[in-house]
Amino acid sequence: MSDTDSFIDEVTEEVRRDRLFALIKRYGWIAILIVLVIVGGAAWREYSRATQTRQAQDLGEALLAALDQDTPEARVAALDAVAVDTTGGRALRAFLKASEAAEAGDSAAAADALEALAGEQDLPMVYRRVASFKALGLQAGTMSPADRRAGYEALQGGAADFRLLAQEQIALTYIEEGDAEAALEELRAIQSDAEVSAGLRRRVTQLIVALGEPAAAPGTDNG
Repeated sequence: MSDTDSFIDEVTEEVRRDRLFALIKRYGWIAILIVLVIVGGAAWREYSRATQTRQAQDLGEALLAALDQDTPEARVAALDAVAVDTTGGRALRAFLKASEAAEAGDSAAAADALEALAGEQDLPMVYRRVASFKALGLQAGTMSPADRRAGYEALQGGAADFRLLAQEQIALTYIEEGDAEAALEELRAIQSDAEVSAGLRRRVTQLIVALGEPAAAPGTDNG
């Protein structure tokens, strides 16, 4: 390489350095800002995670303390006093209150609490569906079989386990009305469903036998 070429390379490298320093001087604050945002974001995520964990622990301790009261009535009152600020916490408290109210013999209050929960549009659908399902069960003595059946039919969409549980309750409403054939039709459909659980299949088989029909062999289609 000639002296001229070497000189040109040195000058070119010097120009590049000058340009780089000029760019850093002009835009370096952007890089610093990006680093600060990344570090700050990570710190905020850790803080938020720690805060959420602490809040969940506090809520759990408050709920357990409420459930440690001596009577169902006292437990309901204590649960009412527990402050919640998350949808999940609100749903959990409502389910616990309904359970304690039912244990105290106040099925109407329990059903009302669950129906109120089912009507909260900001709650995830799974909470609302479970609340409706449990509320219908608590109203067996006050709501007609036909009305409860309509409620269960409205809940039959979604996951297979929930759909089949609702169908089981539909069969029971037919039994209440003395319509054994309609009940058997629902029970046979459950029994032959590919997604039925072992426990539900066993219950359905027992009901079919109780209604006077021999149980189908496993895998047999009664239809």
